[in-house]
Amino acid sequence: MKGKVFVIGLGLIGGSLAKAVRYAHPEAMIIGTDVSEKNIQLSMLLGTIDDSVSTLEAGACEADLILLAVPVNETVKILTQLADMNLKSGVLISDAGSTKDTVVKAAKPLIDKGVAFIGGHPMAGSHKSGAGAAKLHLFEHAFYLLTPDESIEEKKVEQLKEWLKGTRANFLVVTPAMHDKLTGVVSHFPHIVASGLVKQAENYSKENKLISRLAAGGFRDITRIASSSPEMWRDILLHNRNVLLELMDDWLQEMKHVKGLVEKEDSEEILRFFADAKVFRDDLPTHAKGAIPAFYDLYIDIPDYAGIISEITGYLAQEGISITNIRIIETREEIYGVLVISFQTDVDRIKAADCISRHSDYETILA
Repeated sequence: MKGKVFVIGLGLIGGSLAKAVRYAHPEAMIIGTDVSEKNIQLSMLLGTIDDSVSTLEAGACEADLILLAVPVNETVKILTQLADMNLKSGVLISDAGSTKDTVVKAAKPLIDKGVAFIGGHPMAGSHKSGAGAAKLHLFEHAFYLLTPDESIEEKKVEQLKEWLKGTRANFLVVTPAMHDKLTGVVSHFPHIVASGLVKQAENYSKENKLISRLAAGGFRDITRIASSSPEMWRDILLHNRNVLLELMDDWLQEMKHVKGLVEKEDSEEILRFFADAKVFRDDLPTHAKGAIPAFYDLYIDIPDYAGIISEITGYLAQEGISITNIRIIETREEIYGVLVISFQTDVDRIKAADCISRHSDYETILA
């Protein structure tokens, strides 16, 4: 497809969308803007965009496709500004925010003017951020939710999918309300729970410093999502307020139920509680991308001697396998420790396990 694409926000998501559009439509011209001059310059240097503009109007008025990859609060403000501009006839506008009902309502003035705004949410991410973290294949096989207003024609939705086919994502069309309920259950609320667990540990650590030491390892792993951007999650909670309040009430009822089982020492029902959770959890897809970016960890039993980490990473470097994080769990003199290496994709993790098994006798565990 020919035309001009205007990407607002050139960080991880916006940059990756720009790369995907370029891959599928090399004839398109991609213009970008960002509040960070560094992101703009790096995007130009990497060839993510063809040119940049200093004002929204300069990029928006000639665009055939406008993609907003900024926080939801900023998206709402920008949609209001776009509604006052003389946009090109037939322009498509979409965003990449984590909540949709607020955004689609903010786009109503545009929709009333005949502009096709289609809410979007590519459900993929990374532990890195900024223009330099943008990847062509970031959204590959991930779910990409589209939330068109009921007045938007189906052909416009298909047109947006065509523009975004370079993402190689799995597109799903849902209502804005359904999107916010789905993501509330499997993404937004889990972040609240993770942060709550961390806060509880922090409170107890004031009484006993051993808490922070023991919270390493497994506790740190199950609460990793609590390290996400506080500003972003503040906005998500406020914009998905009603859904999350309902989920909080449900959670309190569930915890009240479990508390009652413990008080009554009802071993059979306690067992059922854990067994039901295990069955549902074990039936979840193991290799599919979901609402929360996965952590692809490889656990390696290693001896404690100087140079062991450089030895392992050297094997991976020889085969061009890049890592996102590395750490050691409980390594002590004369016993084996566990080296934990995180990867961007499950494919990289499997390649790494194979690489290490071919070069050494160290046991690897996919987790």
